[in-house]
Amino acid sequence: MRDILERVAAGDLSPAAAEAELRGFARNEAGRFDAARERRSGVPEAVLAEGKTPAETAALAATSLETTGRALVTRASDAHADAVRRVVADDHPEATVEQDDRARTLVARTPPFEAPTLDATIGVVTAGTSDASAAGEAAVVAAEMGATVERVTDVGVAGIHRLFDALDDLRALDVLVVAAGREGALPTVVAGLVDTPVIGLPVSNGYGHAGDGEAALAGMLQSCTALSVVNIDAGFTAGAQAGLLARAVSDARDGSE
Repeated sequence: MRDILERVAAGDLSPAAAEAELRGFARNEAGRFDAARERRSGVPEAVLAEGKTPAETAALAATSLETTGRALVTRASDAHADAVRRVVADDHPEATVEQDDRARTLVARTPPFEAPTLDATIGVVTAGTSDASAAGEAAVVAAEMGATVERVTDVGVAGIHRLFDALDDLRALDVLVVAAGREGALPTVVAGLVDTPVIGLPVSNGYGHAGDGEAALAGMLQSCTALSVVNIDAGFTAGAQAGLLARAVSDARDGSE
């Protein structure tokens, strides 16, 4: 504790960063930021913009940068992203910002931040272009956890020959996140053809009865092949689970060398 106090007194550590080290979280006007989540669970804390005002999102992103060196924002509208960019430019002009409009994510990093690296590759697979938003969120989270991410797109069961064409590539990967809407058949088919862990990501697209992702979720839960399933459009959770599996793979490889 004395070391932390001395660093604050010397100006080497901000009060928010000191609070994060002592308590595991930092407070601001928008709430509490869980700065210790990644150390505790291996999954980076994210700022969910949906349901928050742009100002609240920007305040939490600023605290994230200040305490961890990185801010990961999910479900961000243009207004959220603009507010975050302004606060980053004002408070951390040296930081880089990457925005994915389709995935609705934004990642800012300060120069001292050291991204983790894993010796593992995650495949993020989509049945169709309509699944790209949720799948993109999963890909961003998995990459921020240090895994290499490869995207395999538009291989849905309506034209299953497209999947067969990609099978050799899928079998070479360590973990798969497979996103599909409608009846959600693709993860079941993929899991029956590979010896790789498959995480099913149901997406809220489709027509009519249960077309908001419920049919896809139910189909994946009832799969007769071995796969795990996250909630509808839960790209963050799918990416986080895949990242944890990738870390286990990477640790095993490191131990065998």
